[in-house]
Amino acid sequence: MIETLEWTDKGVRFIDQTKLPMEETYVTCKTSDQVADVIRNMVVRGAPAIGVAAAMGIALAVKNSKGETVGELKREFDQACEAMGKTRPTAVNLFWAIRRMQEKFELLRVRPLAKLKQALIEEAQRMHAEDIAANQAMGHFGATLMPASGGVLTHCNAGALATCGYGTALGVIRAAVELGKKIHVYADETRPFLQGSRLTAWELMKDGIPTTVISDNMSGAMMKQGKIGAVVVGADRIAANGDVANKIGTYTVAVLAKEHEIPFYVAAPLSTIDLETAEGSKIPIEQRNAREVTHIGGKQMTPDGVQVENPAFDVTPAKYVTAIVTERGIARAPYEQTLAKLAAGK
Repeated sequence: MIETLEWTDKGVRFIDQTKLPMEETYVTCKTSDQVADVIRNMVVRGAPAIGVAAAMGIALAVKNSKGETVGELKREFDQACEAMGKTRPTAVNLFWAIRRMQEKFELLRVRPLAKLKQALIEEAQRMHAEDIAANQAMGHFGATLMPASGGVLTHCNAGALATCGYGTALGVIRAAVELGKKIHVYADETRPFLQGSRLTAWELMKDGIPTTVISDNMSGAMMKQGKIGAVVVGADRIAANGDVANKIGTYTVAVLAKEHEIPFYVAAPLSTIDLETAEGSKIPIEQRNAREVTHIGGKQMTPDGVQVENPAFDVTPAKYVTAIVTERGIARAPYEQTLAKLAAGK
């Protein structure tokens, strides 16, 4: 299984996703600030992976702390939490992970300093293991929704590279293939950062799953030709009403799927569901550097001085979502009820 990130004695080790698919190289972060940088610069990306990376970055701050009291450790801990919270604002898993580390600190702050540090490091490692288990459970549920054979479209990368392993949307596809379903994946290239053509295609080819890369503006034509039997994507935040924030272009795919009567599925762990955000218009959308649009592979593709929009995400209204797959089961409309029940463990 692809090791997207892992805790090691030397620091937190990441596969550098900015270099894929041409180079399989790794980056080891020895400080919390370095982890924040790799999140911000998309060396690691994908909401579940971002959350666990942030937790491990906070754990590094704890490990490296020279504080001699819990109060001194707490100041450094709070600084690390604040820095992590400013890296990628749309991914709610980021804030879920920070909050979980904060709760663990408060619960155990009466312990001796060394034991408190170790407990926080172990909490980050526990999140890593839990994420892989959640993805595998999600795959089990989602595989039942996939067609027995034919094309499945996905947008962006919601695979092992977006998580700690196995993947969300690609985990569903992997599980379906393991059941014997004859799936052929159509991977949107996903401009401007090309996570589909660079990352999804790389992952699926390593697994031997048939994959065709298409440009983002081809999906409607593929649907009309009958080549797509289902769509499955991941998410960076899901509002309480079922509105889904995912990589820019997902909304377009969802509208096209609705027009062609193709089921549109979202696979995401419960940590991606934000019951405190009522609906999609309240989700903050990250604006990224214009250079991601103006340049491809370091080469400028647009005229000097042209205005550029580069929102990293869009929001797909719940009415376009056929079902949301989680590690506890499958939610369908009305999402206000079904998502709340799954989050409560019912």
